[in-house]
Amino acid sequence: MADQQPTNPVPPPAEAPKTEPAATPAPAVPDGTLAGTPAPAPGGEGATISKKAAKKAEAKAKKEAEKARRAAELAAKQAAANAAQSEDNAKENYGPESPEKQISPDAIEIHLKDIGEEHVGKTVELRAWLQNARMQGAKMVFVELREEGNWSIQGIATASPEGNPVSRQMAKWIGSINPESFVVVEGTVAKPAVPVKGCTVSNYELHITKCYLHAAAPAMLGMTLAAANRPITNFSDEEQQASVEQKVEKLSISEPAGIPAASMLTHLDNIVMHKRSPLQQAIADIRAEMKQLYREYLRSQGFKEFEPPCLIGAASEGGANVFRLPYFDKEAYLAQSPQFYKQIEIAGGRKRVFSCGPVFRAENSNTPRHMTEFTGLDMEMEIKKDYHEVLDVLENCLLYIFRNIKERCAKEIALVRSVYPCEEFLFPEPGKTVRLTFAEGQKLLREEGPEEFRNVRDDEDMTTPQEKALGALVRKKYGTDFYTLDKFPESARPFYAKEDPANPKVTNAYDLFMRGQEICSGGQRINDPVELEARIRTKGIDPNSPGIKEYVDIFRQAGVPAHGGGGIGLDRVVAWYLNLPSVHLAAYYPRTPKRLLP
Repeated sequence: MADQQPTNPVPPPAEAPKTEPAATPAPAVPDGTLAGTPAPAPGGEGATISKKAAKKAEAKAKKEAEKARRAAELAAKQAAANAAQSEDNAKENYGPESPEKQISPDAIEIHLKDIGEEHVGKTVELRAWLQNARMQGAKMVFVELREEGNWSIQGIATASPEGNPVSRQMAKWIGSINPESFVVVEGTVAKPAVPVKGCTVSNYELHITKCYLHAAAPAMLGMTLAAANRPITNFSDEEQQASVEQKVEKLSISEPAGIPAASMLTHLDNIVMHKRSPLQQAIADIRAEMKQLYREYLRSQGFKEFEPPCLIGAASEGGANVFRLPYFDKEAYLAQSPQFYKQIEIAGGRKRVFSCGPVFRAENSNTPRHMTEFTGLDMEMEIKKDYHEVLDVLENCLLYIFRNIKERCAKEIALVRSVYPCEEFLFPEPGKTVRLTFAEGQKLLREEGPEEFRNVRDDEDMTTPQEKALGALVRKKYGTDFYTLDKFPESARPFYAKEDPANPKVTNAYDLFMRGQEICSGGQRINDPVELEARIRTKGIDPNSPGIKEYVDIFRQAGVPAHGGGGIGLDRVVAWYLNLPSVHLAAYYPRTPKRLLP
C-alpha cells in the first residue's frame, strides 16, 4: 500500500524568546571594583572606594592624558620637519654650479692671504678646493677650504630651524663632497672663539650660506694631498715590485698619521696632486724668485738678455750627448748649451749678455743630480784685464740670490724645511768668497779627506764623491757651503777653454759649488781663430766638421774681444740650497732617460 501523509502535520518550531542586550560592564578601577558602584568596605561587601585610591586613579589619568598630548605634539613637529625636509628651503643655496645658482652680487671676492679685520661680518665669495669635511651631528658640517699654496680656512655650515639659508639636507650634501673638489662658497667672515689649528688662516672662519660644486674630484684619489706633502724616499723611475714585507712595512702604524710615503714614480703618475701640494708650490715659488733675482742682478750690472735657439743644425760643442730629430729633409739637434750663441752675441757687439732657457743633454745618467732637460742661466761678458772679472760677477750674482731669497721666501723656505729638514745654508760675506785652485782642492782631499782620496791627482777631473768630500772639508775649514775651484786641468775642459799662458796644463776655467756639488761651470774662451783651431785639433776634433767650422768662422769674420762667462743650473741651485734629496724635486716636470711623461 502506498504511503499516506499523516493527517496531523508537525507544527513549525516556536521562535526563541527575545531578550535585552547585555549591559557593558563598567570599567575597573585600580582596586578591582567597577566604576560607578559602591566599593566594598574594608573587610566586607558593599564598602565604598577610599579617597586615597580615588586620588591615585585621578593622577594616573592625568599622567596618561599629558603623555598623549606630548606624543601628539612630537608627531606634529616630526610631520612639520618631514614637510620642511621635503620642501628644502635651502635648495637654491647648494648643489652643482649652474646659471640658476649664483653667488650674491654684493658678495666681496676675497683671497685668503688678504683676509683681515675689515672683512669680519661681511658677505664674501671664496673659490677654493674643499680639502676635507666633517659632520657634527645632523645639522652642522666643518670643512677646510684651501686656495693656492698653503692658504686654508675653516668653513662652517649650520642648519637653521626654518632650513634657510642652510638646511639639514644642505649640511649633509656639503659633508658628502669628495676631498679636492673645487667649490664656490658664499659666507660671512667671523672670528672663532679660539684660533683654528691646522689652518693657515687661524684667526678667522667662514660661516657658509651658499656652496656650489664647480668641479668634482673622484671618490678615490691616486694620491692624497697628505701623501703628496710628505718626504719622498724612493726616486727610482722604474716600477718596483714590492715584497710582502715591504708592503707591510709601508702600512706600519709607526707612520705619522698612518700615511705611507709615496715614491717619485707615484708622484709623477699623479702629477696634479704632486703639484697641488703646498710643498711643491713652495719649491716652485722659490725657484721663480731665484730666477728673478738672477735677472735683477745682471741687469743692474749692465747685462742685456737674449734668447738662444733650442733647435740647431749641428751637434754643439762637437759632442755625442745630443738629441737628434728629423727636421724636414735634414737632421736637427736640441742644443746642449747656448755657449756658441753667447759668444756670437759678444762678437756681434754686445759687451754683456745673459739668457734663461732649456738645455738638453742626451746623457744616460740616472742619478739624483742629473736630468736630460734642465734650465740654464747663462751669461757672457767682455774681459778687460783678467778673466777673474767674470768670476767676480758670477760669485756676486749667486751671493745676491742667497742673501735675498732668505727674505723674499722666508715662509716658503720654512715650509720646505718642515718636510725636508736641513742645516742652514752657509755663505760668506761679500769680498770673502772662498776660492781654491783645483790643485789646492786635491791637496786638501789628500791631506784631510777620507782615506780613499789619499792619492787623487791634480791632472784628473774630480768625481762626485770627491766633490762631496771636499765640500764637507770646506764647510768645516772655512764655514761656508759656497766656494769656487779655479784653474781646472786642461784635460777636463772643452776645446774653447783658454789655457793659462803661464801653465798650459791648466785652463782659465772654474766651477762653483754648493754643499759640495757643482752648480756652475765657466771660464775664459779662446777668441783668436788660429789658437782656437789648433786647440780643436788637440782635442781630436776636425775643425772643418759641421757646426765646428761655422763656430770658428765667427772669429774670422771680425775681431772679437777677450771674453768669458758661465752657465748655472737653476734646478741644482734650488735643490742644493734647500738640500733636497734630488734635483728632480726642483724641476717643474723632470725629464730623465726613463721619464718623458707627463
